[in-house]
Amino acid sequence: MALLNAGRLDPVGGAAPDRRSSTAQGADAAVAVQQAVGQDPYFPANGDPRYRVHRYELTLDYRPGPNRLAGTARINAIAGRAPLTEFQLNLADFKIGRVRVDERQTHYTHRGGRLRVRPAKPVRAGAAFTVEVHWSGNPKPVASPWGGLGWEELTDGALVASQPVGAPSWYPCNDRPADKASYLISVTTPSAYSVVAGGRLLTRTAKASTTTWVYEQSAPTSSYLVGLAIGKYQTVLLGDPGPGGVPQHGHIPAHLLPEFSRDFARQPAMMELFQELFGPYPFEEYAVVVTDEELDVPVEAQGLSLFGANHVDGARGSERLVAHELAHQWFGNSVSIADWRHIWLNEGFAKYAEWLWSERSGGRSAHQLAAAAHRLLSDQPQDLRLADPGRKAMFDDRLYERGGLTLHAIRCALGDEAFFLMLRSWVRLHRGGSVTTPALVSHVSRFADEPADALFEAWVYGGPLPPLPLPGTRTAV
Repeated sequence: MALLNAGRLDPVGGAAPDRRSSTAQGADAAVAVQQAVGQDPYFPANGDPRYRVHRYELTLDYRPGPNRLAGTARINAIAGRAPLTEFQLNLADFKIGRVRVDERQTHYTHRGGRLRVRPAKPVRAGAAFTVEVHWSGNPKPVASPWGGLGWEELTDGALVASQPVGAPSWYPCNDRPADKASYLISVTTPSAYSVVAGGRLLTRTAKASTTTWVYEQSAPTSSYLVGLAIGKYQTVLLGDPGPGGVPQHGHIPAHLLPEFSRDFARQPAMMELFQELFGPYPFEEYAVVVTDEELDVPVEAQGLSLFGANHVDGARGSERLVAHELAHQWFGNSVSIADWRHIWLNEGFAKYAEWLWSERSGGRSAHQLAAAAHRLLSDQPQDLRLADPGRKAMFDDRLYERGGLTLHAIRCALGDEAFFLMLRSWVRLHRGGSVTTPALVSHVSRFADEPADALFEAWVYGGPLPPLPLPGTRTAV
């Protein structure tokens, strides 16, 4: 878990391309997925499919010393196909000050991480409505099979690492990956601290001893991908983006700057490569934060990645992770999963991006890395199915490695030109939306000489590890 030279032609014989903007196409896809997907089978207590959120506006006041958070959320949402007599948001154990629906006081209950709201007047099917929630308390991670998730109090500051269900640890949300919304986040904190969030910094306003930071993330964002870091950081520009380039910033403790400058020096080159291979970077900016404490693994958020001090050694020891987290901006963040059964579509693609970076930057080739992964997996239990790994195995190392191998198998079957055309088309068509494994099967088939069902049956739906795919053979799929 992240918390843990082809041409540009459309495929011959495929469906007529949609000439609308990729943003519009992604928005349509997101709505379609919202209407089709019910409760997440891995986390049935999270999220409510009876409505979807269009926008969150969060106003937060955080005091690091006592770890005290007070917040107001204004949530603009749209009811589904049936009237809403009641609905739920996910929110951890905070004190609730007030809940309103369309400016009217409403009845609510708050137990077990669920804020159940009953509007004074039912919301009509398909109607827009607004929810306002005031809450306060001491934020802390929510319990999960992988330990605490979400808001983490640091020795001097805080960070948010929510994958997969930690977002309710700090704000009320419809916590399901397919429910993507835009965000406006305002954070007030003592002026000694910097606030970093995914998106564009609109304003930074100092008043007396506090500073208010306001960020806008206009792209559709899953609740678990809303990132936040509060700490004493020095901000640096990573390379010169130039006209039309992607602004990239690093936020790090000053004493780690020499090591950081070497470890992340090649990130701008990664950005160039991934835009060549996957298509334009899907957001306005990209930021990385390095905390002054150790993290087990880096964490991706939308437009933002979080690393620990242990990932900075001055010797590029974690460079593959730098590539992995950057690749998630395309695969997992812009193109998101409909529910957590499809997590390999995040992690397998990001793993293969590591191999592509190695191949193009003078390291081992993707096939050499695939062979090493195949040897590793051949000695492991053969009971993991990528298409539905189960909640216990959704962050198993085997899912990452087999996911990368599956992408390599598709590349070997299609050949490089068709493979990278397929990747760019996948990202373009689903930008801002949500996807499933069957959608990928159908998409890959458009670029293949034969249906891709057999390949996916072996690599994604089956258990036993198939033979290592061979490059350059255009193996029949």
